[in-house]
Amino acid sequence: MKKIVFAVLLMLFSLPVFAITVEVKTAGKNEKIVNEVGYKILNANRIPYKITFYVINNSKQPNAATYYRNGVIGVYDSLIKYTEDENEIAGILAHEISHAVDYRQGIFRGYFSFLNSLNSKNYEYKADKRAVDYLVKANYNPLALIVALNRIAPEYRYDAFSSHPLTSRRLATIYEYIYVKYPEYLVQNEYKDNMIYQNFLITSKENRKRLEEKIKSNSNKKVKYL
Repeated sequence: MKKIVFAVLLMLFSLPVFAITVEVKTAGKNEKIVNEVGYKILNANRIPYKITFYVINNSKQPNAATYYRNGVIGVYDSLIKYTEDENEIAGILAHEISHAVDYRQGIFRGYFSFLNSLNSKNYEYKADKRAVDYLVKANYNPLALIVALNRIAPEYRYDAFSSHPLTSRRLATIYEYIYVKYPEYLVQNEYKDNMIYQNFLITSKENRKRLEEKIKSNSNKKVKYL
């Protein structure tokens, strides 16, 4: 048994550092906006970890990813094309920064922090909620996270074999978090005429009804979103 444990630990410590290939050239518009937004969130929230932002060019899918070993957040250039304003970019970056913060915490400077993400769905919910807090602290509109995810995140039929929860459940959970903690953004809603946000209101009608029922009943139970 001791030999098996030693072998597993040896394998983990021998794993190569994750790296991403970045096309080296003069920083352009995408790099500028990603760095400005990213560091604004880091500084406003006094995040004490070194986090680096790279733009991955010529990507086909609008996405972003956090690399747990080296504190790098890779932003696909197609993601920037699919967002309409700085708030939306901030929403995605705030989510990834939350992952990066978790990856830096724990023993050996977070070397084994990737194990926390084995319960990946709860990990994503946690990152979404913390992202809302990061956005508010940095003077961004947290509703932009709903708009950005509604725009780019696909909706699968089931999430049983997915690392992420259903997008509809994520959006409803983010909405509930904003409703409870930052209701002023719903009262003075600058996205009320945004067609992506309006689409969210249509598709989340049943989930928002469930939230309304929870509030009316003064219940502390977790809402089971669709």
